[in-house]
Amino acid sequence: MAALTDNNMIKQEKIDQLLSRFDAVESELSSGPEPSKLIALSKEHSDLMPVVEMLRNIVNVRQEIIDLKEILNDKDSDAEMIEMAKEEASELEKNIPTLEHDLQILLLPKDMADEKNAILEVRAGTGGDEAALFAGDLFRMYKRYSDLNGWKLQIISQSASERGGFKEISATIAGKGVFAKMKYESGVHRVQRVPSTESGGRVHTSAATVAVLPEAEEVDVKIEDKDLRIDVFRASGPGGQSVNTTDSAVRITHIPTGIVVSQQDEKSQHKNRAKGMMVLRSRIYEAERQRLHDIRAGDRKEQVGSGDRSERIRTYNFPQGRVSDHRINLTLYKLDKLIAGDGLHEMINALINDDQARKLSALQNEI
Repeated sequence: MAALTDNNMIKQEKIDQLLSRFDAVESELSSGPEPSKLIALSKEHSDLMPVVEMLRNIVNVRQEIIDLKEILNDKDSDAEMIEMAKEEASELEKNIPTLEHDLQILLLPKDMADEKNAILEVRAGTGGDEAALFAGDLFRMYKRYSDLNGWKLQIISQSASERGGFKEISATIAGKGVFAKMKYESGVHRVQRVPSTESGGRVHTSAATVAVLPEAEEVDVKIEDKDLRIDVFRASGPGGQSVNTTDSAVRITHIPTGIVVSQQDEKSQHKNRAKGMMVLRSRIYEAERQRLHDIRAGDRKEQVGSGDRSERIRTYNFPQGRVSDHRINLTLYKLDKLIAGDGLHEMINALINDDQARKLSALQNEI
């Protein structure tokens, strides 16, 4: 079989293995597999299809180039036909590097969590009232970004501050490719601006912490009842005001990991427990995912989307109208547009592209 690409990063052996596996999966699906295998085979077929289609596209383009070059070498071809064939062949050859780069991206190891929905947690950090206001700004930014992507955001719990904003707020975000994009937002976000309450006009620095977790389902994480300690207590609002008069709030402790989740927004203890278990599963799932990620990556600091909540990832400087992402040294003078959610896609796309470039470089000798 002739080589399908000229790119040394994509070994022919790897391509042959993929095509062979795709044919095998299609054969198994057409023969009527057992129900227990159907879901796994269908997913594998879905994952392989874009790769195979790209390979076929490259083959077709290369064959077109060969056909056009035969016209160029044919003594019976007239001048007009030769000129047209030359231009078309040149255009097709220019497309080959782009097609092969797209193929490389498709061949990168998949983060299985990318397909999942996400749990977004935003917490005010250092900076008092201003940090809480900034946490509110960030949450609204993500809400707008979710709307623009056609995702559905639903608040799980929230703790409002006295002057507006949030001490902390969490929500689920459901839709296509949610975690694949939102995972880059985990970390410490710093803001530099003049607080509305500051009469002297001095610039203050405050921060908020963002955590984005892949939403885990029951099949992803098995939690034994014996590993849980569940405490119930009376929910309370800001300033200690009673939300209700029953012990509806729930605190769930996962004993093996020490992870603790509290939920009190619902008036029903049952609903609070259900929400708490959803968050607990996701935190356990993310902890294990990060553990495996660290083993594979070696030094997590080299990875753009590490999800390290203690890492300062971005600074929003209002006096200068700029936002800087420290992981990729990118500064955009579009702060107003970005904080409104409309410009966040440019920042996240830059992070995705940088992450892919790093992974392509690391896999140069493996693909």
